[in-house]
Amino acid sequence: MLATLIFPTLIIKRSDCVHQKALRANRDPIVKILGSDYGETKEDSTTLTILDTINKDNETYTKRKIAILLKQLDLHLLNHSLKHISLEIRLNPATFKKDIELLKRFSGKGEQTVLESIEYTSDYEFSNGCRAPPWRQIQGEICYVLVKPHDVDTLCITCSAEGVFLNGGKTEEEGQINYERQGEIYKDLVTCLKDKSPVFSENMSKQEIRFNEEQQRDPQVYEKSKTEDVQLSATSSEKNKMEKNQINFGKSHMTKRLEPSLNWRATVDYKDHKSSIKDSQEEKQGKFEKSSASVSSGRAQLLRKGGEKVEETASESSSESEEDEEPPDHRQEANADLPSEYWQIQKLVKYLKGGNQTATVIALCSMRDFNLAQETCQLAIRDVGGLEVLINLLDTDEVKCKIGSLKILKEISHNPQIRRNIVDLGGLPIMVNILDSPHKSLKCLAAETIANVAKFKRARRAVRQHGGITKLVALLDCGQNSTEPTQPSLYETRDVEVARCGALALWSCSKSHSNKEAIRKAGGIPLLARLLKTSHEDMLIPVVGTLQECASEENYRAAIKAERIIENLVKNLNSENEQLQEHCAMAIYQCAEDEETRDLVRLHGGLKPLASLLNNTDNKERLAAVTGAIWKCSISKENVIKFREYKAIETLVGLLTDQPEEVLVNVVGALGECCQEYENRVIVRRCGGIQPLVNLLVGINQALLVNVTKAVGACAAEPESMVIIDRLDGVRLLWSLLKNPHPDVKASAAWALCPCIENAKDAGEMVRSFVGGLELVVNLLKSDNKEVLASVCAAITNIAKDQENLAVITDHGVVPLLSKLANTNNDKLRRHLAEAISRCCMWGRNRVAFGEHKAVAPLVRYLKSNDTNVHRATAQALYQLSEDADNCITMHENGAVKLLLDMVGSPDQDLQEAAAGCISNIRRLALATEKARYT
Repeated sequence: MLATLIFPTLIIKRSDCVHQKALRANRDPIVKILGSDYGETKEDSTTLTILDTINKDNETYTKRKIAILLKQLDLHLLNHSLKHISLEIRLNPATFKKDIELLKRFSGKGEQTVLESIEYTSDYEFSNGCRAPPWRQIQGEICYVLVKPHDVDTLCITCSAEGVFLNGGKTEEEGQINYERQGEIYKDLVTCLKDKSPVFSENMSKQEIRFNEEQQRDPQVYEKSKTEDVQLSATSSEKNKMEKNQINFGKSHMTKRLEPSLNWRATVDYKDHKSSIKDSQEEKQGKFEKSSASVSSGRAQLLRKGGEKVEETASESSSESEEDEEPPDHRQEANADLPSEYWQIQKLVKYLKGGNQTATVIALCSMRDFNLAQETCQLAIRDVGGLEVLINLLDTDEVKCKIGSLKILKEISHNPQIRRNIVDLGGLPIMVNILDSPHKSLKCLAAETIANVAKFKRARRAVRQHGGITKLVALLDCGQNSTEPTQPSLYETRDVEVARCGALALWSCSKSHSNKEAIRKAGGIPLLARLLKTSHEDMLIPVVGTLQECASEENYRAAIKAERIIENLVKNLNSENEQLQEHCAMAIYQCAEDEETRDLVRLHGGLKPLASLLNNTDNKERLAAVTGAIWKCSISKENVIKFREYKAIETLVGLLTDQPEEVLVNVVGALGECCQEYENRVIVRRCGGIQPLVNLLVGINQALLVNVTKAVGACAAEPESMVIIDRLDGVRLLWSLLKNPHPDVKASAAWALCPCIENAKDAGEMVRSFVGGLELVVNLLKSDNKEVLASVCAAITNIAKDQENLAVITDHGVVPLLSKLANTNNDKLRRHLAEAISRCCMWGRNRVAFGEHKAVAPLVRYLKSNDTNVHRATAQALYQLSEDADNCITMHENGAVKLLLDMVGSPDQDLQEAAAGCISNIRRLALATEKARYT
C-alpha cells in the first residue's frame, strides 16, 4: 500500500475510478506520510551528503533521509520508464513499404544476396497504405509478407503497428493465412530476419553500410514514423472514414455477409423473408469458411503466388501471353487534375453504398452512361471502393442488380489492374456460381467477365479450382440443357449467345496446360467441333481460338483429327472475317505437326486459300498465322508441289524483307522446306531470294537463325546458288554461328556448312581461310547435345576430304574426341560419326590411333542397328580401319565377320563393297598369320 501511494506515476496509468478518487484525496502523499515539513524538499543531489554531516535528533534525520530517497527513487523509475516508452515507436505502412522495397533490391539468387525473395501476400493496397484485410487492420496489422531466406523455409511474417512477428503461415488447401502470432514481437523486419536466418544476418552485416545509406536517402519517411502514431482504429473519425471506404465493414464483420445496402430492407417485406435470409446467410457463411468462395466488402482474399504450390505454377503453358505479367498497381494522385467524371462516378458509388434497391438500380444505370472504357472512370470506381460493392451485388437475389453490376464489371475488367483487384476481392468464385443461373443473360455476362479477367495465371487457376471449367463447357451445350425460367423473361438470350460467351471464357482459360486438360476431360472437344459447323462468325472466332490454344497438346491434336475438325477449319479459311481466318490458320499451324493432318489439309483444299492469303500483307497477325500454316504443311513433299503450282514460293521470297520477325521465322521456315527440291531452289535463286536469306544470318532471333541456316544450306546444294552465297560471305557468317550459345543454332549452322563445303569450288582453301575455324569445329565435339555432335561429325566428314585440312584437325586432336563418342545408341550420331572416322583414317597413323583409343569395338556393334544408313557408314569405317592388323583382330574378336557376311548380299552397292573389302582385309591377315606360323 505504501508503494502504491508513493509512486503517483504508476497510479496515473490506471483508469479505475477508485484509484482516481484516491489520487484526488492524496495529492501529496509524502506530506501525508512524513508531515508538512517535508512537502518542500528540493531535489538536490548533495542533500544526503549535507544531512550526514548535520547532527540532529534521530527521528528528524531519518524522516528527511527517507523523503529524499523516495524522491530519487521516483525520478529513477520515471527515467527508466521513459526509456522503454521511447523505444515503443509505432510503425506505419510507409516504414514497412520502404524496408520491403530495400530488401527486394538486395534479394536474388546470388550467394551475396541477403534473401532469395520477399513478396507481399496481396498486391491490393488500400487508400491508407495497408494491404491487410480491413478486419485485421482494426487490430493494427498493416501487411503480410512471404520471405524466402537462403537457409530456412519460407517465412510468413505479419507487419503491424506494434512490431513484426511470425504468423501461422498459409494453409495448403485454402491458401488462407493463419493470423495467430507465433513467437515474439520484433521492432522491425530486419531484426526479425536476423534472428530467424543466420545467412541473412551474415550477408546483411556485409552490406549494412549500403543498406543504411539507401534508408537515409528518404529520411522523411522514417521521421514520419517517429513523429506520427499511426493507429488504424485509434480515433472515432478514422473509424468512420474506414467504414465509409470499406462499405461499413464493421457491420459485415458481424453478419459475415454484407448486403449492398441496409436500406434495401425497407423496400421489401422484411418480416416475411427474415428467416429465409438468415438461413441463406448462414449457408453463405459456411461456404465462405469452407472454400473462401465469396468475399464481403473489403474482405480481400490473400491468395498470392508466393505461397501457391509449385506444381500449380509449373503447370502453366508456354503459350501464356504477355498479359500474364501482372502490372504494378498505381492510383490517382490526390492533387492530380482529374476530370469531372471521376468525381461524378464517386458520388454514384456512394449511392450504391447507401441507397435502397431502386436507388441502386438507378445508380448502376447512370454509371453505365459514362465511358467505362476510359481508365480514369475505371480507376474512379476502384479508388472509392466501388469494386467491393459491385462484387457484393452479385450475391443478392435481385437479377436486375446482378445484370447491372456484371455489365459494369465486364467493361472495366479490360483494365489489367481492375482484373487483378477483382481476383483479390474474390469476385471470380461468385461469377462461377452465376454460371448455374437459369437466366441466360446472367450466364452470358458472367462468362464474358470471366473471359476478361482470366488473362493471367492466378485468375485462370482460380476459375479451374472453383469448378468453372466444367460449367463453362456446359454452356457450349446450353441449347439442349439450359433451364428456362417458368415465364418469359426480359433476361433471356439466344442459346447461340450463351455458347459464344462460354467459348470466349474457355478461350481465355485455355492458355493453361491444366485448364486444357480440364476442358478435354469435361467433354469440350465434341461440343467445340459441333459449334464449328455454325455459320455465326461471332461464335466461330472464340471456338477456333480455343481450339488453336488447345492444339498445342498432342492429345488434342489426336481428338481434332477424330472429330474431323480440320475440314471445318479449312472451310473457314475462305471467310471474309480476317480474325477468323487468322485463328483458323493458327489452328492448322498447331495441328500440322502431324503428317496425317497435313494430308487432310491438302485433301480438303486448304492449300490454295493459304497461298492466296499470302498476298494480303496489311494484317501482320494474320500473315504470321498463314505463313506458319504454310511452313508446317510444306514438310510434306506433296504439299510443296501444290504450293509451287499456286506460285506461293515466289510470294514467300517477296516476304523476306520489311516484315516482323514473327512473319520472317515462318517464311524462312517454309522456304527451307520447299528448297529441299531442286526446282524450288532454282525459283528462289531466280527471284533474288539468296541475298535476303544471307542478310538474315546476322540476326539474333534464335528461331529465325535456325530456319535461315536451314534455308541457306538447302540453297547451297545447287552450285549456282552456292556461288552467290560464297560471294555474299555467307559461309563465313554460317561459320561464325558455330559460336552461338544456343545448341539448335549451332547444329543448324553445322548442317548448313556441309553442302557449302561440298559444292564450293575451292572448298579446302575456303575452309582454311577462316582463322581458328577448324579448331572451333573440333572443339564442338565436346558438346553434350546429340544434334550438335551429329552435325559437327557431318561437317568434319566434308572438311576431311581435303588432305591439308585433315592434317590440321588431326593436330587439333580430332581422333581421341571422335573415339570418345563411339559408345552411343543414337543412330543419327552413329551414322555421321562412322563417316567422320572413315574419312579421318586417310591421314598418317590415324587408323592405328583409333584402335589405340578403343573406337573399333563399339563400331562393330553399330552393325546390329536397324538403320541401313548406319550399316553403310559403319562398313566403310571398318573397311578403312581394317588396314591395320590390330584393328582386324579386334573386329574378329567382336564378331564383325558374321555381321559383315550378311551385308555382302545387301542391295546397297556401297554397303556391299565396304563389307566385302573389310572381310577381305581380315581374311588376308588371317592367311598371313597362318602362313607365318608354318614357315
